[in-house]
Amino acid sequence: MALPPSDLLASASEHLRVGSVAEMADAVTRSHLPDFRCVGWYAVPPAGWSVVIDAEYAEQVVPAPLARRFGVDEFWQRWTRAECLCKLADVPMLAWWPEHGLDVPADFTGRWRTLELGPLIVTVALAPTRA
Repeated sequence: MALPPSDLLASASEHLRVGSVAEMADAVTRSHLPDFRCVGWYAVPPAGWSVVIDAEYAEQVVPAPLARRFGVDEFWQRWTRAECLCKLADVPMLAWWPEHGLDVPADFTGRWRTLELGPLIVTVALAPTRA
């Protein structure tokens, strides 16, 4: 039985695994890392909701053009959150930036949680499924 969104996010760390692409093949959703590993999400979203994740290494250097545009304060937390919102909206990041930057739109009806998972920053986001 799927948990409600708030309960699912509260227990998010229990549903995340890190491994090779092959090891994460059965994940509900995945995020690929620059070292060719994946973070996989292993929990069914509630009926009528979609789930996405995004992960980055917390200690990686913020690329200079992005640092100039968005600053470096909690950059990877904001980046992974924005990536999740883009995935939920099915919009590329380059199309998202002009309107939203790395912020959450006021009309976003979903929920998210950003966690530290060892050396990773991982955001999990859920949103009602579009009809």
